[in-house]
Amino acid sequence: MTGKFEVYKDKAGEFRFRLKAGNNQVILTGEGYKSKSGCTKGIESVRKNAGNDSRFAVNQDKNGKFRFTLKAANGEVIGQSQSYASEMSCKKGIASVQKNSVDSQIIEISE
Repeated sequence: MTGKFEVYKDKAGEFRFRLKAGNNQVILTGEGYKSKSGCTKGIESVRKNAGNDSRFAVNQDKNGKFRFTLKAANGEVIGQSQSYASEMSCKKGIASVQKNSVDSQIIEISE
């Protein structure tokens, strides 16, 4: 199974995307956008930047959990991950984003 991008409108009225792996687990959540076209551009930015390892940053939070962010060339955050128990699991999450973002379909959903 391949991954997919889901586009939805949040409670604040902003458009957001999330990338799901083939097992339906959310592996990347995007920032909020005022328009659907802005959200679509965010997805294209994920596709463009995910292949570049230097665009990912892994951080450990105060609870000892690991998260990653994906940034564009200008340093702006495109998306972030869930929290992971180990740095190794977090790096596997990055690999999953790199694999699933390339040709995943975009699906609009209502929440």
